[in-house]
Amino acid sequence: MTIGTTGRFEARDKRLINCEEVDVNQLMPLKYKWAWEHYLNGCANNWLPSEVPMGRDIELWRSTRLTPAERLVVMRNLGFFATAESLVANNIILAIFRHITNAECRQYLLRQAYEEAVHTHTFHYIVESLGLDEREVFNMYREVPAITAKDDFEMEITAAILRPDFTTATLAGAQTLLDNLIGYYIIMEGLFFYSGFAMMLSLHRRNLMTGIGEQFQYILRDETVHLNFGIDLVNGIKEEHPELWSDAFQARVRQRIAQAVELEIAYARDVLPEGILGLNADMFRDYVQYIADRRLERIGLAATYHSPNPFPWMSETIDLGKEKNFFESRVTEYQSSAVLKWD
Repeated sequence: MTIGTTGRFEARDKRLINCEEVDVNQLMPLKYKWAWEHYLNGCANNWLPSEVPMGRDIELWRSTRLTPAERLVVMRNLGFFATAESLVANNIILAIFRHITNAECRQYLLRQAYEEAVHTHTFHYIVESLGLDEREVFNMYREVPAITAKDDFEMEITAAILRPDFTTATLAGAQTLLDNLIGYYIIMEGLFFYSGFAMMLSLHRRNLMTGIGEQFQYILRDETVHLNFGIDLVNGIKEEHPELWSDAFQARVRQRIAQAVELEIAYARDVLPEGILGLNADMFRDYVQYIADRRLERIGLAATYHSPNPFPWMSETIDLGKEKNFFESRVTEYQSSAVLKWD
């Protein structure tokens, strides 16, 4: 459909990919109401890192009360997340946005891209507050092998879609896009991020680095919406294009997730070579496998690992309905926080 064409299209005419004949600029009528709900939830969860006071963190960081192992946990996670958020943002803007041919999904992608910018801002704010060497933190993805391996894994997935001749009009092209969505939503945001969340929020639970912990809670809540949107998008494409979800493709997805699990276990071992109070690398092996099974199930694949969840308190943190006072510590209160829904 071109501008000026007479007639009106119906919501049923919309498709998530390969639907250039419908005007992608026309938001209404909505077809994928889940995408609009995710957009509204994202807007309601608005925040900025500068609203979080860092005084206690600065005092603690300058003291001798943190062990070298605890400092390593903080530094490694800052180093991973500082670049990982940029990778996600670049993938949205440069890779997938133009291939999603639905206005309400694009509306959410714009909101998510903004949130990724806020997350990158967060790590700059933390580095600046603590007086860290910004070059050391923001260059860890080049210098720390466990971080480099995860980032290289994701950048390889993006590379195919960035080719000038890439198209989703072919079966192989559409599967490549679906592979990218699984790589970023299911693996990067749904798996690679969660070890770091558990590590930093474990410190927060011990009343250590509480300003950073509060910001990680905000990021976790954003990422929960990102993950749910990505799962809905993947499952929606599967439903509209069942030919993409072949046995061979499912095997490829399983292989990718298995590779990601090993990369994340290696990362946990790097960050926790000897462990700290309440955390060790073996616990993260179980946790990563437990999370991987949950992600597999959400996209219709059987669980693989059947590992226990060593951090049940993380489930409570993610269950936002139980966190009634999430916004109470913020310097600036948003009236929109009252409309958050996490069913």
